[in-house]
Amino acid sequence: MRQAFFYAQKMMETLKIAIQKSGRLQEKSLNLLQECGFHFLNGKNQLKTQATNFPLELLFLRDDDIPEYVQDGVADLGIVGENILEEKSYKTKLVKKLGFARCRLSIAVPRESDLISPQQLNGKRIATSYPTILQNYLNSMNISAEIHSISGSVEIAPGIGLADAIFDIVSTGSTLLSNGLKETIQVMKSEAVLIKTPQLNDAKEAILDQLLFRLSSVQNANNNKYILLNAPNEKIDEIAQILPGMNSPTVLPLLQKGWSSIHSVVTENDFWEKINALKEAGARGILIVPIEKMIL
Repeated sequence: MRQAFFYAQKMMETLKIAIQKSGRLQEKSLNLLQECGFHFLNGKNQLKTQATNFPLELLFLRDDDIPEYVQDGVADLGIVGENILEEKSYKTKLVKKLGFARCRLSIAVPRESDLISPQQLNGKRIATSYPTILQNYLNSMNISAEIHSISGSVEIAPGIGLADAIFDIVSTGSTLLSNGLKETIQVMKSEAVLIKTPQLNDAKEAILDQLLFRLSSVQNANNNKYILLNAPNEKIDEIAQILPGMNSPTVLPLLQKGWSSIHSVVTENDFWEKINALKEAGARGILIVPIEKMIL
């Protein structure tokens, strides 16, 4: 009875997750949730939308507001950049790094500048939208610099004489280039993360566990490739050393005598290195197949 009551209570709960209303995280956040199998009612130009096949509700908020809404329990979860969390001390819990919207926060200076080391920042004027992260970095390096906290496009600050350098998000570096700047000192890396309120009840924690299971399955799939190849039987042991797989490679005999088909999984990071090693070991007819979901 108690178990049945808890299940019924859980089904009445809805997990509220806040994502960007607009910006670089919104599309990828929605794509990730859809890859997890969640179907949403049309949320375009709306402040919230409901999943049709899971107790999940989306709230569309300004990026800077998301941690505060999660902290206060208005939203149970939020997808936000690590840099936002680092800049302000919110009482939220980091649940999972999501592996997208990767960027770095760096010092950039005019192209003609010879500033290349942190110590050269002493006495300089630095414009930024992230004064807390910058000040913590300067303190850790025993550097005294003048911080100009501004919102909006900080890239123009050196050009108008407001600052000698800027501290800002860098993704591709094209914005810096177009404003006559160059990246010199990387301070921190950032990516999208899932955060939660400390106030989740047991029923919502149970729903969160299901969500995390789906997220992990999608992430594992995106980080790996499925490989099929043909190889002479005398090369199987050598190729198995290159492709250990999740446990060990699958080996199936081919109709052609003396040959087998080998199936395995490699990580995205090892992909090209493994391919070259496999060819050198005698592998032929190599096929690379994307993985939709991967349960470990």
